[in-house]
Amino acid sequence: MTRGIYITANDKVIEQAIALLKSIRFHDQETPIVLIPYDDKHQIIAQKLEQDFGVKLYPDLEFIERLSQKLHNIFGKDFFARPNQFRKQACWFGEFDEFLYIDTDIVVFKKIVDDLDYFTDYDFICYDYQHKAGIRNVFSQKIVEDNVFSENQLKDMFNGGFWASKKALISEEKIYETFAECAAHIDYFDFTYKTSDQPIINYMILKNIERRFNLAHQPQINPGNWARSSHFQQEGNILIDPKTNQPLHYLHWAGIKIEPGCPYWDIWKHYRYLGETPPPDSELSPPKKGVQFQLLKRFKQILKGNR
Repeated sequence: MTRGIYITANDKVIEQAIALLKSIRFHDQETPIVLIPYDDKHQIIAQKLEQDFGVKLYPDLEFIERLSQKLHNIFGKDFFARPNQFRKQACWFGEFDEFLYIDTDIVVFKKIVDDLDYFTDYDFICYDYQHKAGIRNVFSQKIVEDNVFSENQLKDMFNGGFWASKKALISEEKIYETFAECAAHIDYFDFTYKTSDQPIINYMILKNIERRFNLAHQPQINPGNWARSSHFQQEGNILIDPKTNQPLHYLHWAGIKIEPGCPYWDIWKHYRYLGETPPPDSELSPPKKGVQFQLLKRFKQILKGNR
């Protein structure tokens, strides 16, 4: 049995990816990690992450493109704000028997792959409090009115940025079938805030995987993980949830632009520049397009020089 971590990224999010990978490798040098390219502009980040963190590129890029295009076509060209998010569905068909998917706007505070130990009793794992906000950003009231899911099932809604499951538990045919079903019932979903994959993936999991477990539902109260939660307390380079007196497993800047002044900026900056001399915040404001191009160019030159 093999375990591993998948991420999706392109050259545009190279800074976030470096912060995530440094946090993972700080706690775990061994777990294999695979990059699923978000789009065709991934050459620089793929080389950088392989060189520094041992991250491998998903080997079947033609499959990712075919999968993405078919899912795209089911809903139509301009339906989703970010259709490439569906490329993460390639996780089901990769090399790992048990896998964890992590968005790049996350840093972790432990050997995060250990959360997969719950697979002795479950087939799908997540860890967040998405359900606390009701069905917003996932489903519309119509799905409740039509009794598609029970109240207990809706408590298993999850954020699409952190979840884990098992290889081939969902078939390629089942993914296409589920997407077609969703496309026929657009009124079941809430795309108000430009969510793309989250509503559809939630529907697919709630429909097809019964043995689900959200670590937030454990009998004991567990720490939160969203960067909008302002009550976390910093101890060294980790965060403690004072409601539970426990360290967070991870912190997710979902829906938040990571930049100087954002929540828990010092935590993100620490991991991004771990082992480096961090630049002043004044140099880390969001770059203009031309500046970002120069940064990517510099990364490319550095990588060439290290061959």
